[in-house]
Amino acid sequence: MPRKMIDCRDSPSVSGCTLTIAGEEDEVVRAAAMHAKDVHGHEDTQELRDAIRQGLKDEMPAAATTPTAQPGQQPAPMH
Repeated sequence: MPRKMIDCRDSPSVSGCTLTIAGEEDEVVRAAAMHAKDVHGHEDTQELRDAIRQGLKDEMPAAATTPTAQPGQQPAPMH
């Protein structure tokens, strides 16, 4: 089962939130609903959770987004 993700930058926001949440679908929906309530002042309703679920994307594999070292080099440290 592919991991899912949601990114606050994909939704209009006056706060400019940049949080990204990734994990299994139910985990992401639950965490995103809590975040939407606690940070953005939304009410945690079934409609909110349905909207979050519709906005989920498949997470990009880490190997596709992480630069790899050339042979004989150490990978760059993560910051």
